[in-house]
Amino acid sequence: MITSSKSLKDIFFCPEESNFYSHCLETLVLNKCVNSESIIELGSGDGSPVINSLLRTNFNGIVHGFEMNPLSCEAAEAKIEEYGLSDKYIIHNKSFFDSSKPQADYLISNPPYLPALDNKIHQPLLHGGIDGITLTKQLLSLDYENALLMVSSYSNPEGLIDYTITKGYCIANFVITPLAFGYYSSEPKVKNRIEELRKNNMAFYSEHIYLLAGVLFTKQDKCKVNLSSELLKLITAL
Repeated sequence: MITSSKSLKDIFFCPEESNFYSHCLETLVLNKCVNSESIIELGSGDGSPVINSLLRTNFNGIVHGFEMNPLSCEAAEAKIEEYGLSDKYIIHNKSFFDSSKPQADYLISNPPYLPALDNKIHQPLLHGGIDGITLTKQLLSLDYENALLMVSSYSNPEGLIDYTITKGYCIANFVITPLAFGYYSSEPKVKNRIEELRKNNMAFYSEHIYLLAGVLFTKQDKCKVNLSSELLKLITAL
């Protein structure tokens, strides 16, 4: 059990973002599953998004979550046990990339997307590279047939979509929401980098609002419709 307030500060906590991730997971993945599909998750945090989604759906498969922060793992495992979901949600306290690639029907993640020149920021595990999409691109390079990923309008979305094309993906569906810049994204080192990206047309936001999209990437040979242009039209309109 986590007992100190200091420990709680070491766990990523953003209710708005977590609730949106959960909504995307329900809408774009779990409600579409008809068999016992397998899901791999990178960065489970305290487990709340997946737990909330599992409680609201009839998903019969299993989710394997990978989380490097031991405090987050402890919190997630306690919640999983509390809600009786141990047969549907298993947390692994290790790096996903240190394991041999697990087989799964879906890869899901709210990956680190904070852009900064290095990871010397308040939450180093939220560092997404110099333009915020380094880890997202790494996930897509794993070649899963379906990948549900959170994509930020201030983290080079055009560059990411261009990359997905080279990896044989299209955008099968997406959900989008406006969010206010929070504590982590307002950190001067991060905010200054976001502004640099904006000047180079690699970041899109309006005053204190940016867009976060839950995007379902699917291999092109399985994709019935490609919504890449629709997503970019919304993002670049900011």
